[in-house]
Amino acid sequence: MNKTIPVHPDKPTRRSWRQTLPLPLLEAGLLLTWSSGFIGARFSIDYAPALLVVFWRCVVVSVVLLPFVYKSLLKTPFRVLLRNAGIGLLAMAGYMTGVTQGIALGVPSGLAALCADLLPLGMALLAAVFLGERLVPQVWLGLIVGLVGVIWVTHDVLGQGSAPLWAYGLPVAGMLSLAVATLWQKRGSASRSMDLLPDLWLQCFVSSFAFAAIQGSQGSLAPIPTQGFTLSVLWTVVLATFGGYGLYWICLRRSSATRVASVLYLSPSITLLWAWAMFGEPLSWQVAIGMVISAVGIWLVLRAGTGPAS
Repeated sequence: MNKTIPVHPDKPTRRSWRQTLPLPLLEAGLLLTWSSGFIGARFSIDYAPALLVVFWRCVVVSVVLLPFVYKSLLKTPFRVLLRNAGIGLLAMAGYMTGVTQGIALGVPSGLAALCADLLPLGMALLAAVFLGERLVPQVWLGLIVGLVGVIWVTHDVLGQGSAPLWAYGLPVAGMLSLAVATLWQKRGSASRSMDLLPDLWLQCFVSSFAFAAIQGSQGSLAPIPTQGFTLSVLWTVVLATFGGYGLYWICLRRSSATRVASVLYLSPSITLLWAWAMFGEPLSWQVAIGMVISAVGIWLVLRAGTGPAS
């Protein structure tokens, strides 16, 4: 006589910390680490060319992560690898090259940062024009208010600069590159997604070739044997890559692209706080007021839910 095997309901799967941590906490970490990238760039230019630092940043991340991700990469279909490699080239190589090369050619760093912080508006416009998505009016209002806060914080550091006219388009191109990568990543189906660490490895790996080509055409790729160079690379590896880009993609998987990008409106203010703490740069009421204005804009976006209008 056959015994009846009792059927138990499926046990709930164990959720990772990326799923259990409150989204606002992840977004706070994103703000802190994303802003650290600008501070790391400022710190590193005293010791090495900016693109040499980001090249070795990608190399170090690729070497460190490979033992942990190679099995997952071998199981991933080639078309998925190709898609995520393209996203990585746009998000890392495209974005960082546009911003850093613009500054190297004479674009004021404040203006370059302002162009980078146009990401929420850039994504909204790209989604509206090319994807046919519509945002509710309150989201547009929040994006514009947040932009006003960014301009309020940064307008004292804007200057005409000495760059050729075409160079001013490089930071904008970098911002648009990240915007396209973000929308591409967000619109992908679950079958074409990768786990966070293999995805981060792939993005750094393919971007290292782009940085090698650009920096190699300008000078040597050899690391500079100084403590400052080593600290610059480690800073950008730990904070800007694992922290900034890692949390960016985590938040994007938990929320809408518009919400994640709008949170970055606070990054100029946080960057100025970093600069005050590390370099003794003065703070002002202008920074505080701009932070409040940007926070109001973000609040409007979050309150609206950031979903496409029906």
